Amino acid sequence: MFGISAAVLIAPFIIAVPAASAAVPTFPNNIVVFPDRDFITIEGYQEHIGETATVEVTRPGVGVIGSAESVVGAGDVAFEVNHPGGVCWGAGTAPKVTPDIRSGDVVSMKFGATAAGDTSTQDVYVTAAPVLAADGVTVTVTGFIGDSANQAQIEQRIVDPAFKGTPIGRRDVRAVPGPLTANVGYSSSLVFGIAGPNTFTATYVFDSRDTAGIAAAAGSGVRVMSWQLEDAAANRQGLTIAEFGELGGPGMGGCPNGPLQSGPAGATDVIAATVADSLKITWTPAKAIPGTPAITGYRVHAVAQTVVNGERAEFGKRIDSPAAKTTTISGLNPAETYDVFLVSVSSAGETFPAVHAIPVTDIVAPLVTASPQSGSFRTAQQLTLSSNEAAAEIYYTTDGSDVFLSGGTLSALAVLYTQPVNIARTTAVNFAAVDPSGNLSAQGQVVLTITNDPLPSTPTFSSPPLAGTGSVTLNWSAADPGAPGLSVTGYSVQAYTADGAAAGPPRTTAGDVTTLVFDGLAPDTAYQFTITASNANGASAASAKSDPVQALGAVVANAGADQAITRAVTATTVVLDGSRSTGTETTYLWEQILSGPTDPDRVTLSGPTTVKPTFSLPLFATPMTNNPLTFRLTVTSGSTVRTDEVGITPIASQISVTGARWKSRDLRVDGISSSVGGTVTIHSGGPTGPVIGRAPITAAPAPQTGGVFTYRLRTSASNPGSVWLDSTRGGVVGPVTVTAG
Repeated sequence: MFGISAAVLIAPFIIAVPAASAAVPTFPNNIVVFPDRDFITIEGYQEHIGETATVEVTRPGVGVIGSAESVVGAGDVAFEVNHPGGVCWGAGTAPKVTPDIRSGDVVSMKFGATAAGDTSTQDVYVTAAPVLAADGVTVTVTGFIGDSANQAQIEQRIVDPAFKGTPIGRRDVRAVPGPLTANVGYSSSLVFGIAGPNTFTATYVFDSRDTAGIAAAAGSGVRVMSWQLEDAAANRQGLTIAEFGELGGPGMGGCPNGPLQSGPAGATDVIAATVADSLKITWTPAKAIPGTPAITGYRVHAVAQTVVNGERAEFGKRIDSPAAKTTTISGLNPAETYDVFLVSVSSAGETFPAVHAIPVTDIVAPLVTASPQSGSFRTAQQLTLSSNEAAAEIYYTTDGSDVFLSGGTLSALAVLYTQPVNIARTTAVNFAAVDPSGNLSAQGQVVLTITNDPLPSTPTFSSPPLAGTGSVTLNWSAADPGAPGLSVTGYSVQAYTADGAAAGPPRTTAGDVTTLVFDGLAPDTAYQFTITASNANGASAASAKSDPVQALGAVVANAGADQAITRAVTATTVVLDGSRSTGTETTYLWEQILSGPTDPDRVTLSGPTTVKPTFSLPLFATPMTNNPLTFRLTVTSGSTVRTDEVGITPIASQISVTGARWKSRDLRVDGISSSVGGTVTIHSGGPTGPVIGRAPITAAPAPQTGGVFTYRLRTSASNPGSVWLDSTRGGVVGPVTVTAG
C-alpha cells in the first residue's frame, strides 16, 4: 500500500527499492552535520510533530560527548541544535557541554528508546581559501578527503549572495566530480589527487572577471559537502557540510562552553563541615567529559574571610587520586570563618570557576533509609541504602551485629556502603551513617527473606501480529519456566487500544501453546498486545507491547505494495495487485490519481475493474516526469466501500553533459549515462522546445561503466546558446550552455 517499501516482483524490469543502511535516515528525514560550527540540523520527521527527540554525538571508543533534547516542529526543518532559533547542546540532557564534533563522530537521534537514524561525520574539508589565477577568471579550491569518504558523493560550493547580481542568478556556484562542465555563468570541475594523496581540487572558470573576483573573496562561504547515501531520487542522506574558516563552540548566547573552555568538570555535592580546628570537606568525584583528558585529582583551599593588612590566610590540600571524595584541612582558627574552594585537576588545567562551599557547624544526625523494606521475596534483591545528607558515610553489617559500638567506635565488621548490596539469601542487615561533623544516625535494620521461588522468563513475540477479520493471530517464543523441575503452566495475552487502555480481559492458553487467535476485536481498529507466562510460583513480567495491528473489517481494500520500476529501453508492463482485498460479492475499481486533465504522466489502465489490472509505463519524453504514479483501489461489497492507494515510482537512468560546443556550423554535444540503451533527445529554447536531434546511448569503453552518447550536427547555422536533453529512460538535464569557438 502507498508508503510501504517496495517488494520484489517478477514482472520485467521491476525491482525492489534498495534498502538503505538501517542507521541513515530515509528521505524526507535527514540528519545534517556542520562539524566546523558544532551545529546540527534535523530535517523532516513530520510524523513526530510535538514529540521530544534526543540527539546524541558519540565518538567511537569514547562514548557520548554531547546531547540535547528538542521538540519536533512543523516544516522542512524539524529543529536545530547550537544554531539561532534552535536549542543548545545540553538542553534537557547531560553533560552541559558543546561537543567538538570531528570526522568519525556519529550523530544519532531517538524518540524515547526508539532509534530514529544517525549520520557519521564525513572526513572532508576545504584546506585553503580560493585562489584566483593570473587569467582573472579561473578560481581553484583545494581540500582534503579521507579514505572513508565516497568520491562520487561529494560536492564543493562557493557561497556568496553577491552571485545573485551576476548572470549566475543564484547565491552559489558548485563543482561536482568530473571534468570541466558548463553551467550558467561559469564552468566547473572536481577532481581528486592533483595536489597529493587524499586531496580534491575544484576548478571554476567564470564568464567574467567580476564574478571570479566575488568567488575569490568568498572567505567563510567556501564549503564542501559529503553524504553517506544517495537514493533513487538523488536525495542526499547522512549529510556533512564542512565550512572553511568557521569556528566551533557555542553558536549563540547562553549555550554551554566547549569541552575544555572551562577546564575539567567540577566535583558535585561539595560540603564543608567544621570539626574543632579543622574542616572536613566531602564531595562526589567528578566525571571527565567524554573525549577530554582524564581527571587526575583535586585541589582544595580554605580561605579566611578576615582581611589582615590586605591579606587573607589560605590553607589547602592537593589530592592526587581522581576517586578521592574527602579530605581534612587541619590547624585552622576555630574563631575564623572560611570559604572553601574545590577544583578538579587534569592535564588540560583546573575547573573554572572553582566549586564554592561555606563551612557549616552540623549537630543534626543523618537519617538513613533502606529499599526494599523487610519482607519475603521469591528472588535475590538489591538493597539500596541512602542518607538525607549526601556527604554522610553509610556502613552496614550482614551478621546481625551493631554497626557502631559504644562510644561511637566503628565495628571492625562494618562495611562502607558504596553500591547496592546483593542479598541472595535470607539476611538481617543493620545500617547506620556518620556525617562529616561526626554525627551518628540511629541504627536501622531490614530483614530480607529470600524464598528462591523463581518465576518464568518474560515471553517475547516471535513474529509481527497478523490481522484477520475482527481478529489478530499472535505467535510467541516459549518462556523459560524458571528452574529445573518447573514448567510453564499458561500464558496470558492482554489487548490494548490505541490510547493504551486495556481492551477487555486477557485471554489465556495452556503452557504448551505458543499461538493465539485473539478474536472478538472491533473491525478497522488498531490494537497492541502484551503476554505473560506463569508457573507454580506466579506470573512473569509482561512483555513489551507488540507492533500495532489493525483488525480487519468484513470488507478490506488492499492495493498491494508500493513498487519501483526501472525505466527500460522498451515500454514496461506493470501489474497492480488487489488480491489481498476481502469481501463478499465484491466489485473492484482502479483509478489513477492525476494532477489535472493534462497530467503528462497519465497512463491507461487495462482491466480497471479486475483484481490485477495492468498498464504500460511508456518510454520517457518531456514533459513527462519521474514522479510517483498513484492509483486508488475502491472495493465495494453491498453498501460498504473501502479504498486503498499504491504508489509506482519510475526509477530514471541519469544523464549528464560532458561537453557542448559550436564552431563553424559544427554543433557537438557529448554526455554520459548511468545505464546503457535508449535514446537522448536534444532540444533548443527550453525542455519542450524544437528538437535539434537525437543520439543513441551506447556502452562506455572499458574500464568505464555505464553509457555514453555523442550528437554531432555539421550543418548548424548558428549557436543555439543553451540546450536541454532528455532520455527515453528518464534522464533529464538542462539548460546546458553551448560554448563557442
